[in-house]
Amino acid sequence: MSELKFEIIPGGVAAAGGFMASGVSAGVKYIGKKDIALVYSHCEAAAAGVFTTNVVKAAPVLLDMERVASGKARALVINSGNANACNGPGGMEDAMAMTAEAAGLLGITVESVLVCSTGVIGQPMPMDKVLAGIREAVAALGPDGGRDAAEAIMTTDLDLKEYAVSFNLDGKAVTVGAMAKGSGMIHPNMATMLGFITTDAAIDSGCLKECLTYAVDRSFNMVTVDGDTSTNDTVLALANGMAGNRAITSGDEGFLIFREALTNVCVHLAKALARDGEGATKLIEVTVVNAPTDHDARLAARSVASSSLFKAAVFGKDANWGRIICAAGYSGAQFNPGAVDIYLGGVQVAGNGSGLAFDEETAARVLEEDTVQVRIDMKEGSHGACAWGCDLTYEYVKINGSYRT
Repeated sequence: MSELKFEIIPGGVAAAGGFMASGVSAGVKYIGKKDIALVYSHCEAAAAGVFTTNVVKAAPVLLDMERVASGKARALVINSGNANACNGPGGMEDAMAMTAEAAGLLGITVESVLVCSTGVIGQPMPMDKVLAGIREAVAALGPDGGRDAAEAIMTTDLDLKEYAVSFNLDGKAVTVGAMAKGSGMIHPNMATMLGFITTDAAIDSGCLKECLTYAVDRSFNMVTVDGDTSTNDTVLALANGMAGNRAITSGDEGFLIFREALTNVCVHLAKALARDGEGATKLIEVTVVNAPTDHDARLAARSVASSSLFKAAVFGKDANWGRIICAAGYSGAQFNPGAVDIYLGGVQVAGNGSGLAFDEETAARVLEEDTVQVRIDMKEGSHGACAWGCDLTYEYVKINGSYRT
């Protein structure tokens, strides 16, 4: 599918028909910063989710995993500034209280409300502030609230992350909108982040989960900042069917179009996460081509994007291609190192697994670009993959050396 099939539109997570959103300041951690977000569907929506693989899971993750199994939801309530993780039984009580407050004010069942939290681990939730913020967020709900919601879920993010596309399906205009947060503690399976996707497409929860898993595997699970996978990683998708298209079924043309649109949105946000990595100055895009299998391509691409040594080399504008082939080699991917060609931008720095003579100044200019593109040609098959990361800078250490304070 070409991206030209999808029209980029404003509105973010509230762009799809029948959805409203809001974001307000409750003083969860900082005074004056938006930190409570709410997303609401006018009607019951199909729901699907993908969650952290960390054994240590925050209370909201555990609650959402249980509730999303029903395949239905109406609302999402999110706070930043506190992860509500490792808080004992009280953490689950607080997560449930957040959903109960939202449900009561919205006049919907508590089971239809999903909850997410992000911030510092192991800190008690300031529930008086959180519940007051939820009340304010309900009052502020509106069709133009997507940007406020995207601001409210940010932690160390420098840029808000929202995106929406519209496309034709069965003669109906269908929209997929989304917002995400994430800047540090980001690594595949899942990348540390929160992502929320809304659509007015008519699709059942099983097909929605199938499309979401496909999209996440090619986007959020291919982005890395620092090799850490969090306790709170969550991507949730709601589909309320208000576009009026014929219900999407697995494998039909509409399914493929919708899946591509969803992937388009997720890839856009995944790249925004990597570009906004804590302390980052550059986005790194690693493309593996002509690999023996998809699995090998994905392993190698993610490994190179994750390499602290290569990330540091990019920051220092050092065209050290040895760190690229080394990272691919320990990734678990199966390939013949003696066949590999490596390119930095348009500069070939290695051929058939050996170094080539190249102009260091030209290569350094490539590494000065806002986006540094790495291409690894394995010359052993027809499969490929792309992964995204960022450079490793002094500023990353400064940010994380004082994260709690």
